[in-house]
Amino acid sequence: MPAAHLPRSAGALVRHGARRFRAAGLAFGHGTANARDEAAWLVLHALDLPHDTGTAVLDQLVPPRAARRVLDLFERRVRTRKPAAYLIHEAWLGDLRFHVDERVAVPRSHIARLLRDGLAPWISDPRTVTSALDLGTGSGCLAVLLALRFPGTRIDAADTSSAALAVARINAAAYRLGHRIRLVRSDLFSRLRGKTYDLIVSNPPYVTAAAMRRLPREYRHEPRRALAGGGDGLDVVRRIMQCASAHLRPGGLLVVEVGSGRRRLERAFPRVQFTWPDVAAGDPVFLVERERLPA
Repeated sequence: MPAAHLPRSAGALVRHGARRFRAAGLAFGHGTANARDEAAWLVLHALDLPHDTGTAVLDQLVPPRAARRVLDLFERRVRTRKPAAYLIHEAWLGDLRFHVDERVAVPRSHIARLLRDGLAPWISDPRTVTSALDLGTGSGCLAVLLALRFPGTRIDAADTSSAALAVARINAAAYRLGHRIRLVRSDLFSRLRGKTYDLIVSNPPYVTAAAMRRLPREYRHEPRRALAGGGDGLDVVRRIMQCASAHLRPGGLLVVEVGSGRRRLERAFPRVQFTWPDVAAGDPVFLVERERLPA
């Protein structure tokens, strides 16, 4: 694009990117929900502007070299159909930034909201949580949130993938939590025998086989193991439900994300009394106390 035709301001770049993304039919859902927000995220990153900057920055003039850098990033997003998080190696949960790459799924768990509130009212005193487990930790984002919200707690972060644990190590180190977060390569509880916790959280794969076949290209850049939950999406969730009580202390709490699987889960475990916090439409997260889990 000739220099005379380059967008002159950050706001003009955002508008250009949004139009380009809509015309290309991109899919979103990896940190943003629409073309404009995705374009704004990439503009802020490429121009090294704060993530929480105000709207006044949109009027800021952008030098031609910087504008070309932004446009190149837009074109990579369109050409590769990779989520923006993979292009710029960052993802956000609330105001916390995490390193991310294609070794892990892009962080976007509804459990994060519950952890920011300290799981109140289900946990009335954070000091009662002395040990916690992030099962299937991936990028380690939930383990970091656990450590920040429960400062006296030792965290185990388990994942079957050594590549994912390498990413989790980066994020634990970025928040200076490497001394409190222990990374464990484990297929669910297989290498955690004898370990018990006050709190277990998990955002396991729960996408059904039918939904996996319909996923947009963006989602196919994520590790399949982090998404695919089998025929009804509950293959891994069933294993967690069947084993969790042995790894929870009396009064301990299990918190698991299941996406749209509430009805399927309740049919699979009709005797379990689930609690479904109001975190998003469709009730994607459940809580169960140890004493209500299958023995």
